[in-house]
Amino acid sequence: MQLFYTPEITSETKNYTFSKEESRHIVRVLRKKEDDILHITNGKGYIFSAIITVADQKNCMVKIQSFEFQPQKSYKLHLAVAPTKMNDRYEWFLEKATEIGIDTITPIICDHSERKVIKAERFEKIIQSATKQSLSAYFPKLKPAISFSNFISTHTDEQLFIAHCEENEKQSLKEALKIQKDVTILIGPEGDFSTKEIQLALDHNYIPVTLGETRLRTETAAIVACHSVVFLNEK
Repeated sequence: MQLFYTPEITSETKNYTFSKEESRHIVRVLRKKEDDILHITNGKGYIFSAIITVADQKNCMVKIQSFEFQPQKSYKLHLAVAPTKMNDRYEWFLEKATEIGIDTITPIICDHSERKVIKAERFEKIIQSATKQSLSAYFPKLKPAISFSNFISTHTDEQLFIAHCEENEKQSLKEALKIQKDVTILIGPEGDFSTKEIQLALDHNYIPVTLGETRLRTETAAIVACHSVVFLNEK
């Protein structure tokens, strides 16, 4: 099944016209024609089945035939991850985390961050493509980039973890995680969190955790954390 993403469609929608760009992709690239069936998600839990009524590469129109609603998971996974020096590594993280099942992503700017500007529009497109690839009915939220201190002071959740590399006492994420509970995990930049940032997180009730025996790159650590949470909650 191929899935299209259209946030404007709701359970009340009867007919819909795709944008010029999407219409061209459907009709000219995919060679879809009238009476073909398309599957569409609005990223909010709904998957719609629609039939093409007008196969025009400028205005492809469909009629909604049916829809189903996928209930959300019983927990929410939020990763706050520092942008990587090489942008393609962060894009890889976004793609794979979306496929695995992340709910919210926040780029955090840290003391040791070498990249402090993100390409939000491109990131959104990568998340959108990965959502369609994974046939998910939910579109992860990409939050605006924020400084580490501002994130820490404004964000609360049921479970708060910081994964860092300093030789302090830490629990493994597997041991510390409570399943079926909302969780936020902080992942630092290539140079790790600063000592000041780690202490600030601890002061705000973040629990220090380790993701394994080896030292991981930022994007690898983020994927390991994401997969661990999803895997443990599936048991």
